[in-house]
Amino acid sequence: MKALKPSREIDGLIAIMAALRTPGTGCPWDLEQDFASVAPYTVEEAYEVADAIARGDKLDLKDELGDLLLQVVFHARMADEEGSFAFPDVVEAITTKLIRRHPHVFGDARDLSPAEVKVLWHRIKAEEKAAKVAAREAAGLPPQTEERGVLAGVPHTLPALTRAWKLQARASTVGFDWNDARLVLDKIREETAEIDEALAGGDKAAIHEEIGDLLFVVANLARQVDADPEGCLAAANAKFERRFKAIEDALETEGRTAKDASLDEMEALWQAVKKREKSAG
Repeated sequence: MKALKPSREIDGLIAIMAALRTPGTGCPWDLEQDFASVAPYTVEEAYEVADAIARGDKLDLKDELGDLLLQVVFHARMADEEGSFAFPDVVEAITTKLIRRHPHVFGDARDLSPAEVKVLWHRIKAEEKAAKVAAREAAGLPPQTEERGVLAGVPHTLPALTRAWKLQARASTVGFDWNDARLVLDKIREETAEIDEALAGGDKAAIHEEIGDLLFVVANLARQVDADPEGCLAAANAKFERRFKAIEDALETEGRTAKDASLDEMEALWQAVKKREKSAG
């Protein structure tokens, strides 16, 4: 096989992926993969891109974007092998879509307001959907199983908090919603009371169900105040990590670890860290 070298061109990445998937000379791990087995890595790489952005690490972002691009090339290569489509078809599909969905940039629909752009966007998406149905019929493919109703089309693979946010946002379009964040707080109190009741009963399934209900309502509260629940939880995670690390650092100066400290000692250190952070502003 011809030696391959790092390249700044997409063709170089495509050639490397093809080499990895070549039977007999390729990588055994890459060769045994399929769409389903690669999909979790695709999701993971997207999260790692988001993480690099959140940390403001542009050097890491460059690497993570490369890892995410590899996922696209990997899926395209597998599709090419089975004769479904190839990487150029992926590029053509997205460039076609971008041009079609932006007639106010690439076409004659100029000087539109943001509201008019949104209306136009939804009309074009509806036209695309109809065209896709017709294309499947023309190709002799079975129709896709289609969900119906207001909640249809919210991807099941989204993180649960984000999906809860989107489901409730959809329901709100037909008026099924609270109109005041304080009413959602009342519902949260109701859900915590139900958790308390489930805990008292010792029913594990009921406890899990009530915790799910609580998280679902908390996602709604985040939406009511225009906050991203995933972002809120990510910030809380980071705060917990920071404060717990401060506890460990304080104990380390005494030659101890968290395992050596009592809960009361760690709680006192936690409160000290919390107070210090608040005074620092």
